[in-house]
Amino acid sequence: MIKVTLKDGKIMEFEKGTKISDIAMKISPALYKKALGAKLNGKDAELMTEVNEDCSLEILTFEDEGGKWTLRHTASHILAQAVKRVYPNVKLAIGPAIDTGFYYDFDADFTFTPEMLETLEKEVGKIIKEDLKLERFELPREEAVKFMQEKNEPYKVELIEDLPKDAIISFYKQGDFVDLCAGPHVPSTGKVKAIKLLSVAGAYWRGDEKNKMLQRIYGTAFTKKSELDAYLNMLEEAKKRDHRKLGKELDLFSIHEEGPGFPFFHPKGMVVRNELEGFWREKHTEAGYDEIRTPIILNEALWHQSGHWDHYKENMYFTKIDGEDYAIKPMNCPGSILVYKSSLHSYREFPLRLAELGLVHRHELSGALHGLMRVRCFTQDDAHIFMTKDQIKDEILNVIKLIDDFYKTFGFEYFVELSTRPEDSMGSDEDWEAATNGLKEALDAAKLPYKINEGDGAFYGPKIDFHLKDCIGRTWQCGTIQLDFQMPERFDLTYVGPDGEKHRPVMVHRVVFGSIERFIGILIEQFAGAFPTWLAPVQVRVMNITDAQKDYVAAIAKTLKSKKIRVEIDDRNEKIGYKIREAQLQKIPYMIIVGDKEMNENKISLRTRKGGDLGAMSLDEFISKITEEIENRVIE
Repeated sequence: MIKVTLKDGKIMEFEKGTKISDIAMKISPALYKKALGAKLNGKDAELMTEVNEDCSLEILTFEDEGGKWTLRHTASHILAQAVKRVYPNVKLAIGPAIDTGFYYDFDADFTFTPEMLETLEKEVGKIIKEDLKLERFELPREEAVKFMQEKNEPYKVELIEDLPKDAIISFYKQGDFVDLCAGPHVPSTGKVKAIKLLSVAGAYWRGDEKNKMLQRIYGTAFTKKSELDAYLNMLEEAKKRDHRKLGKELDLFSIHEEGPGFPFFHPKGMVVRNELEGFWREKHTEAGYDEIRTPIILNEALWHQSGHWDHYKENMYFTKIDGEDYAIKPMNCPGSILVYKSSLHSYREFPLRLAELGLVHRHELSGALHGLMRVRCFTQDDAHIFMTKDQIKDEILNVIKLIDDFYKTFGFEYFVELSTRPEDSMGSDEDWEAATNGLKEALDAAKLPYKINEGDGAFYGPKIDFHLKDCIGRTWQCGTIQLDFQMPERFDLTYVGPDGEKHRPVMVHRVVFGSIERFIGILIEQFAGAFPTWLAPVQVRVMNITDAQKDYVAAIAKTLKSKKIRVEIDDRNEKIGYKIREAQLQKIPYMIIVGDKEMNENKISLRTRKGGDLGAMSLDEFISKITEEIENRVIE
């Protein structure tokens, strides 16, 4: 008999060789019905796996991230099988699960059309109904290469040939379809109850611009049709909120062929941006930060010293000045370090908080660019904090509180991940352990729940990532806190301690908005363009019913402007209903409408953008109302 320790600590005994699916049934028939995969001793496992020794076991359902990925990985194989059935000459590339579903890359001598996706969806449905078992088998590398060559799958052959010569290669078979794959998968295609093929995009083979452009079919999968329907409704809502569409309609920003990935902010977009930056400066001044500004272009030698050259140069832009090599900064930290090094420092100054709204440039593949969400130049609301080791916990707690205050202002919920050491990193094991433990202690002290994201830290240190949740359930990674022992060492940073000797400071890198451009994009979609009054480019539009009120409208606008309220006049010779509809389409928070009655009584008639008629009131009453709303940064 073997002992199996479950997630809740309960220990159960089973015969050696018992399948995980049978263990799930023994735990609970209801759990067995929902089970999609497992964690066996902390590692991914399939329900078909036999357990042969004492172990820890967690059964995964669609509610678990691992369960979702297992189901959606199988969905990608179902799509590939459907494509091969309908279009046998298409060549297969790769097909992983992703956060929102899955994709599969294909090499076809035609372009997949929406009608073709419908045909493939029908074939996918047939494969699900066939309830084909997924069976794993393995081959030595040479046999695996020959196997894929016989199937005329050159991309699979290339993947296998990149593996070590002594590698054992795993495949999965479902009916007459076989794919190269490491797994894991659900037991059969019937477990995937609902699949929707969403779109087609171009994708370079292995993400390399020098390779052939393939066609990537995106899809998503759920265990229930009702869940799929809810997700598709969310996508429809997201389309209405698309910041690229609203950015154009509301005249906020544009992106031009002359600068792909380089956004142009229009006057109204600059209002939103300036309000965000003003809010940022206000909060950082309160929190004890000093603002700096560093150059965009710095000598290449600096980037060698910082480690960016070895770990990030593929994402950087370069130029020459006076015959010497320079780089356009992808990050602000080396500039902040040079500011620190420009003078001597004492422990009495610590923690020293240097904040910067710094413009950075990073090379992104053209296919990855997406409005304001993925650009090639953006402004990071960076800060670099220099401190002693015994200040780490308190300072990280201060940053967590600051980030929490920011996100609450915009009405965002969020969750937190702790990202640990990546493979491509620098520094000693001891430093990484100390840095990771420092972040853990701060999170525990803040009583903030978090998930571990193994291997996703920065190359110079572990980090805490804040993921915002918007009003339709999507998540966005924005704030980051990174603890760094490496840069102070590389740049020989020092401070004078209470003993009069030189010591090495600890450095924290952190952002709140992350990228101001991206945060504006998120806000556009969060509010569907209807910004809260304090952020709205135009806060009030004043409209007359006839020409007789033109002077009164102008006087109202002048008074509002004197109170620093952003106001527009619409005194065109148009029907008032038309003017109101236009103001609502422009998402203007308040509309003041005046006719003879309002003018004679020295009052205004007030409407909100949602169509609410607030009735007649004095202008002073309205100014008091809107001023309070702006000053308190009220979220509707």
